[in-house]
Amino acid sequence: MAKVMVVDDENDVVELIKFMLEKDGHEVITASNGRECLDIVEPTQPQLIILDIMMPEIDGYTVNTRLQEKDETRSIPVIILTAKGQMRDLFALGTNIVAFMEKPFDPKGLRDKIRELLANKS
Repeated sequence: MAKVMVVDDENDVVELIKFMLEKDGHEVITASNGRECLDIVEPTQPQLIILDIMMPEIDGYTVNTRLQEKDETRSIPVIILTAKGQMRDLFALGTNIVAFMEKPFDPKGLRDKIRELLANKS
């Protein structure tokens, strides 16, 4: 299965997504803020990142910009998970953004999207 990183400052959201993904056999790496994500993304090399926008220290928009700046992380697909639907326009230039999901999200819909993306990547 795949290695998926979940980046969100809401522990309940992280735990729910982690539970779903591990149930499907995926390895899950978690980060509670953007700084933590950027510190561990290169050594862990996830195949998919689920990224919240509104987080302390470094927001998701900045995280994605920094991911795009490095050859090692530029091609990692990112699902944006946010309560701010209007943020979609800020990510228009991010070629690695594969989906947007607004909170509160449908866990089954997220799971289906992840399965679809990982199936297409392999």
